[in-house]
Amino acid sequence: MNKTWLITGASSGLGKIMTTQLLERGDRVIATARRQEALQDLASAYGEQLQVLALDLTDTAQIRRGIDHAFERFGRIDVIVSNAGYGLFGPAEQVSDEQIDRLLATNLTGSIQLIRRSLAHLRAQGGGRIVQVSSEGGQIAYPGFSLYHASKWGIEGFVEAVAQEVAPFGIEFILAEPGPTRTNFAAALDLVAPSGAYRDTPAGQVHGMIASGEFEIRGDAVNTVAAIIQAADAANPPLRLPLGSTAYENIHRALNQRLAILEAQRDVAFSADSREA
Repeated sequence: MNKTWLITGASSGLGKIMTTQLLERGDRVIATARRQEALQDLASAYGEQLQVLALDLTDTAQIRRGIDHAFERFGRIDVIVSNAGYGLFGPAEQVSDEQIDRLLATNLTGSIQLIRRSLAHLRAQGGGRIVQVSSEGGQIAYPGFSLYHASKWGIEGFVEAVAQEVAPFGIEFILAEPGPTRTNFAAALDLVAPSGAYRDTPAGQVHGMIASGEFEIRGDAVNTVAAIIQAADAANPPLRLPLGSTAYENIHRALNQRLAILEAQRDVAFSADSREA
């Protein structure tokens, strides 16, 4: 049975690849983008099967109008893919207030408002699925990406809680966590080169790897999208979906380290309990 999908950030990268794969298999797609002209090729090829909406995730009022319009226009939306976002690199001390505000408004607050507005519609139709495109960076951290990680760790915590709130209504979530993947992520990266005291630090080293092309990228964008679609189609999708060997290895290592640290603090943790009977 063909499905109807709503995908944000569909003008490039994973969003456009997903839109293309879904159209090719016969599904309907509501694709949102700030630059609608970037989807003109698909609109010309697929006609009414694709609807393109202008949507800026930093504009909460526009998000609400767009979601309401999409459900009114199509009646039912089976899967919402919250994909829009970008990266910010630079030492936390050296990025600007404006860069921080814009990143969090897009990656975190925008995704939250998109999900919040969708929930009543999904409840009314008896359920549905929301795929939040996160990152391995929602569970691990690289020096220099502190604000990007703040947005991804933040949206993962939000989704994990909301998933429990809406499970009784048949609404399910998937947190897609790609590792480094060959997309336009690097080209769209808001980058502040570490300077002064930060030049010869871990953040400076990561910047050097990015600039020189030494930062290893194993992930394939087409395969990554295919895996997300497969999970969204599954009878019992996982809450978290690591994508790529780098993501799996890095998350696995980080969780084991975190568990070891937790277990070493067991006695201290228990000592903070009340002694009252």
